[in-house]
Amino acid sequence: MSDRLDAILAQAVPGTASAAVAVIAVDGVVAASSVAGELVRYTDLEFTLAPERPAAQRDSIFDLASISKLFTTAAVLSLTEDGQAGLDEPVARWLPGKDPRVTLRRLLTHTAGLQATRRIDLELPDADPATRMAAMVATPVTGEVGGPYLYTDVGMVTVGRIAELAGGAPLDELVRARVTGPLGLADTGYNPGADRLPRIAATEWKPERPGPGCVRGRVHDETAYGLGGVAGHAGVFSTADDVLRFGENLRLGGGPVLRPDTVAEMLRDQGAEGAAFRHGLGVRIGDPSIVGPLEGAFGHSGFTGTSLVVDPVRRLTVVLLTNAVHPVRGRDGIRALRHAVATEALRLAQ
Repeated sequence: MSDRLDAILAQAVPGTASAAVAVIAVDGVVAASSVAGELVRYTDLEFTLAPERPAAQRDSIFDLASISKLFTTAAVLSLTEDGQAGLDEPVARWLPGKDPRVTLRRLLTHTAGLQATRRIDLELPDADPATRMAAMVATPVTGEVGGPYLYTDVGMVTVGRIAELAGGAPLDELVRARVTGPLGLADTGYNPGADRLPRIAATEWKPERPGPGCVRGRVHDETAYGLGGVAGHAGVFSTADDVLRFGENLRLGGGPVLRPDTVAEMLRDQGAEGAAFRHGLGVRIGDPSIVGPLEGAFGHSGFTGTSLVVDPVRRLTVVLLTNAVHPVRGRDGIRALRHAVATEALRLAQ
């Protein structure tokens, strides 16, 4: 059943990524799964082979990178259902002095006029995470509010902070209480403990981090790391099966995490102009970098080499977790790999 998927991953590993896990579900039933590679293959940016190279497994844990944005989105949307936040009210309610035109909806659609990113760890090298977070959410509007689309980690960091202020708890606790807990996603969360380290895939070689060597068990994203590992745009670690269950939850209407009408609004084209895809609330629709032939599917990609694609029409959920940044970023082939897995999913659904 997985021979074709095995061949796809074998062709990409270790050239594109050192480890990969792919799972395809049709109508909620796993139709194919495959695992390839090693969780730690290299020791440095010279691609020196590690003396011990543990094999990847179906339950291996990967840094999801920007797929984290979907967990943040689910958490903040659950707060809107409870009346603790509003999609269209000014975020100045929680962040006094913020431009009154900035709303959660605009933050979730990347149309709030905020810059793409801030390396707050470099701007404030000696500051603690709380001081850095305060500086992040104080980032001024420098673009046109309401559009065009400008992908911004700053905006999603701000969403995460608003969730904390509205929900009265840290973001990691909110995501656990409102999303991963109700769904039983035991291997999904921020800052995984030392007990999970043997199952975690390594990412990039960063000699400036404690180690030194290739990052493993700590978030790869520099901004999220500078914020203590918990941020609205990155920081979640998970397994392929947990991500699959999360994707299936959205495909089937969101219960018990969200109401069906909330999920419908999340997946509705919000009219953001200037992107290569349509944009829902926190989610991309028809993103050509990940959906391949699954036109109209929704999901998100992650810089580390991850992707979640959900196609409600074809009843498909497709998860690909890799560490394509190990030991260095910029390796070729991740787009082709995502497309190949999506193409196989389409074949299985026919």
